[in-house]
Amino acid sequence: MFNKTIRPEKVIQFGEGGFLRGFVDWILQIANEKTDFDGSVVVVQPIANGLCAKLEEQSCVYTHIMRGLKDGEPYVDKKLIDVISRTVEPYKDWNAYLKLAENPDFRFVVSNTTESGICFNNQDKPENAPEVTFPAKVTLLLKKRFELGHKGFVFLPCELIDKNGETLKQYILDYADLWNLGANFKAFVEKENIFCNTLVDRIVTGYPKDEKIDVGYQDNMLNTSELFHLWVIEGDNNFLNELPLDKTGLNIVFTDNLERYRTRKVRILNGAHTSMIPYAMLENIETVGDCMDNKTMCEFVKSCVYDEIIPTLDMPKDELLSYANDVFERFRNPFIKHLCVSISLNSVSKFKVRVLPSLLEYIKRTGKKPEYLLTSFAKLIKFYKTQTVNDDPAVCEFMKNASVEEILANIELWDTDLSFLTNDIMEKMN
Repeated sequence: MFNKTIRPEKVIQFGEGGFLRGFVDWILQIANEKTDFDGSVVVVQPIANGLCAKLEEQSCVYTHIMRGLKDGEPYVDKKLIDVISRTVEPYKDWNAYLKLAENPDFRFVVSNTTESGICFNNQDKPENAPEVTFPAKVTLLLKKRFELGHKGFVFLPCELIDKNGETLKQYILDYADLWNLGANFKAFVEKENIFCNTLVDRIVTGYPKDEKIDVGYQDNMLNTSELFHLWVIEGDNNFLNELPLDKTGLNIVFTDNLERYRTRKVRILNGAHTSMIPYAMLENIETVGDCMDNKTMCEFVKSCVYDEIIPTLDMPKDELLSYANDVFERFRNPFIKHLCVSISLNSVSKFKVRVLPSLLEYIKRTGKKPEYLLTSFAKLIKFYKTQTVNDDPAVCEFMKNASVEEILANIELWDTDLSFLTNDIMEKMN
């Protein structure tokens, strides 16, 4: 059915889920079309049960559909993805996995093994493979690579943890110590491999379970996402002569300071969500899209972002405004039904990370208290007095029964005493 292009295998990808197929593989497809990259991907299934068999059933070819608003109007883009050459399942054939080290053309390793995937377990042993962590599997692949005398890899992990590349590298070195792999191997890891920290931003909605999308053929691996995409890559970018991501025309940023982009995302995108969701839950508003259609709610969260969050960030104002404008267009995406109740999970810890820093920084910079972020804080406390919260039982119990002053003074919750805000919060709660 598909006239699949055969290309040299250059990328090892840990993960076959919707995100990587709707982000990295889509980007690599465009790199093949627009640059001289000419590479394909071998997908490694990082867990025992996954989607690799389903991918193989259709020659690892699938359709990716991007949907959202473009210039205020609904827009749909469709692309056939044939960049994956084959799959490897270590839990069925460990030797096939280690054999990947033998191909000198492999230069890039991408991964999305979830936030808990990049971890270290001091009980892991080489002989237990593949029943070991993702970093342990990579260590064993690198060990084989080292023994064969081949070049190292460029790692572009997509897990949503801080300093994902540096953390992966550290755990590999920790396994090298645990397993006594020697100083020469550690030097190979350090000097012959590049570990980039990255930040990814795209909502990938996966297979459309609740709707029928006709692409003209049977596609059991059909994938959907929003239009927006952003990949921020920090570190040595000398690899661009091998993988010219800078020539794709895509929203890919190369920087020596990823942290400011992470802060921008957490404070604006995530902060907007967390600022409005408790308020929306109290008003029985069902989805993020409904929030944007509600005049009061929309104006409230825009005031939070444009009037009180953006002034606390140290990036060019036009960049911040452009990103915020994109965020609100994403919130209005008619193809994504983002339920407020699902976003409301663990709202207290989210507020501490995503909103509280903006609130405190606003006070520090202006000497004034932010009206809208304080209202958001008041709505959070009021929301936790209801029966609809979903959080750690101890947090729920405390928030429900404690006074506003006791809540604000709880250093364990906020890492600081916020009782100086008591009167302001009380006023907003009435």
